[in-house]
Amino acid sequence: MSTTFHTEPQGAGLGQRLNWLRAGVLGANDGIVSVAAVAVGVAGATTDLGPIITASSAALVGGAISMALGEYVSVSSQRDTERALIEKEKRELAEMPEQELAELAELYREKGLSEETALKVAEELTAHDALGAHLDIELGIDPDDLTSPWQAALSSAIAFTLGALLPFLAIVLPPAEWRVPTTFVAVLIALALTGTISARLGGAGKRRAVTRLVVGGALALAVTWALGLLLGTSVA
Repeated sequence: MSTTFHTEPQGAGLGQRLNWLRAGVLGANDGIVSVAAVAVGVAGATTDLGPIITASSAALVGGAISMALGEYVSVSSQRDTERALIEKEKRELAEMPEQELAELAELYREKGLSEETALKVAEELTAHDALGAHLDIELGIDPDDLTSPWQAALSSAIAFTLGALLPFLAIVLPPAEWRVPTTFVAVLIALALTGTISARLGGAGKRRAVTRLVVGGALALAVTWALGLLLGTSVA
């Protein structure tokens, strides 16, 4: 009789995938709100479709580039720091292996192992992969799983663009009198959905996350629409 054990996926790979998914949701949310705010702001000032398309397109393209650039810089800085820490750990292992072994054993003792067991674990891990053992318990770094800045930038730009397409289409496709109401409804539904997803990923309460996004998004749209209406009336 055989027994099959079903285990949940573990390791840095899972955490990184969840972080990517969470970043994608947040990027899409940024695209939804920022482009919708520009679109309804211009729609409040004019019913002409040309300026609305121009402003919304500029917000979409500029926002996607900004998100990609920000993510690239952020991840590049993080990766440079991780690489510097890896090189530092390599030097320490080469120059003072005994002190590093004692440090590794101490870290496992702090995790709750007995002194004898901690030393044995440290010795076995050092014999197998000293650098990997130190990077894992000291710094939480997997040298084979460093994030790519280009991948991060591309993912961020795609997420923002996909989110931004919703308000863009909602403001462009309906007749003039339905543009702003349609955009409001579409955006609030999308924000409720992204709030639900982000809450589930983070293990937080769904109601609070959805309320924050929906109320914040509604406020942003209302303010920009009112400002556009005011400026449009003043110019006229």
